[in-house]
This record gives sequence, structure tokens and C-alpha cells, in this order.
Amino acid sequence: MKIYHKKVIVLGLSILAALFIFAGCGSNNTEKSTDSSSAQNTADGNTLDKIRKSGVLVVGSSNDAPFAYIDAKTNEFSGVDSDIIKEIARRLGVEKVEMKQIPFENLLISLDNGSVDMITDAMYIKPERLQKALFTNIWYTEAEAVVVKKESDIKSKSDLKDKVIGGQKGMTFLELADKWKNDGIVKDVKVFNSQSELMMAVNTGKIDACVTDGIVAAYTLKQNSSLDLRILSPYEPEASGKIGAAVRFADKDLLDAVNTELEKMRNDGTLKKILEKYGLPESYMVLSTDAAVTKNIK
Repeated sequence: MKIYHKKVIVLGLSILAALFIFAGCGSNNTEKSTDSSSAQNTADGNTLDKIRKSGVLVVGSSNDAPFAYIDAKTNEFSGVDSDIIKEIARRLGVEKVEMKQIPFENLLISLDNGSVDMITDAMYIKPERLQKALFTNIWYTEAEAVVVKKESDIKSKSDLKDKVIGGQKGMTFLELADKWKNDGIVKDVKVFNSQSELMMAVNTGKIDACVTDGIVAAYTLKQNSSLDLRILSPYEPEASGKIGAAVRFADKDLLDAVNTELEKMRNDGTLKKILEKYGLPESYMVLSTDAAVTKNIK
């Protein structure tokens, strides 16, 4: 009898285990089906309609000031890119713009998988990126800066010989730093995950200098007087680029709507006022619509 009861118990447990496994498989299939459906909706190109219905535009940014970041004091989405896209959203009848923080190197991936509606993070419009997403007309232009310690003996680019410099992962300026290493202009290049880590590495002497976004560098040094840093001058930028926002290939309607409002802002002076607010020089401004048009390719 004892043996019989044990067999019954074992058989019962086996059946229960099988049911749990079956239920688990069913749950996974349901999740995959839901994810697939969500991805399909994203690919349908009806993102603009969904944004207008929900009243919320979700943008991706690596949270770098002064472009697109959450202000620590106000907890508000702030910055140059933020002000531009919030004004565009307002003109489109969209009440709110939310920022989702994503590492810079993962922004295009997150856009593609539907995590955000758009990328607004001072991203250069480059041929390889045009293969991955559609870009808006140009918002403004900018270039890199070299940051060193105030008392550094580095006075010009030629003084970077045998020096270790840094760059931020995923950014155009890291490519420039790597090129300098390959050309023997610098000794080595260290990679950092964020702008704050990069600047702090120079400040603490972990590296001799860094190549970074010129606007970010100027803003950071202006805001944080505790940093014992300066921007290398004279210096002739080598990686100037055109800045815009990115959307998925399927979202051509969203792109067209954003560009339409952007050009109205360019023509009525609103765009220029935003750029002036953040101290961008006129040489960084693109005031002609013809010059601002981006040739998207797929």
C-alpha cells in the first residue's frame, strides 16, 4: 500500500509539473505574440496618430546637458534639443514630451525596437546613421573641443604627442580620437560611458585630455566652477557635423510633420531664439531652409 501511495503521489506531481510547464509555455507564447503585435504596430507607420491620441511624444536621450536632459532642480525635460522638440510638439497639438534615458550608443537600437518615438540628443547626421533611420532637417551644426587641465602643458594639438586622451562611447568624437591614435598624434585612447565620466577623468588626471562635444564642454565648464579644466585654444575643429533628430523609416508621416513645423520655426525666428538662449554662436546656426534639408537614404 505504501508503495502504491508513493506511485500515486509521484504520478500526481508529474501531472502537475507538466501542467505548469504547459502553462509557462503558453504564457511565453502570449508574451511573444504581444511583443510581435506591438512591433508590428510600430512598423505600420501610424506613430504620429498614436502620439496625437495619447498626447505624449517619447524621445530618447543619453541625458547630456545642455542638449536633452532632466534638470536636477526642476525635474523637467530641458536643453537645446528639448526646447526645439517641445515647441514642435506644441505646434503639432501634442501636450507632453517625455524623455527616456538611454546610453548614447544604444539610441538607434532603442528607436528601432519601438522603445521611443524619436531620438533628440545632438546626434550627427552621418551616412552610416542614415542607413538605420530617417533624420529631420538640420537643427544646427557644431564641432568638437579638446579639454585639458588648466595647468596642463598642452597648449596645442601638437602637444598631444605621447598623451593619453579620452572619448565617449558611441560618439563621433571617439572615432576622431581613435584616428589620432592610429596616426600617432596621441599615445592611447580610453573609452568612457558618459560625458560626466569623461570630464572627471581629465579633472582627476586619469587621462591627459579628452575630445568631446564643444557645446557640452563649454556648458559644463560654465556650470561647474569646481572643475579645474579649460578648453584647448587655439584649436581648429576636425569633426564638425550637422545635428538633427531621428525617427524610424516607417514613420515618414511623423518626419514630415516635424519638418514642417521646424521650418516654420526657422522662418519665424523661433529656432534662432532657442539657439541663442543656449549660447550657440551664429556660425552654428542654419538659417536657410535649403541648407537645412537632409537627404535621407535607406
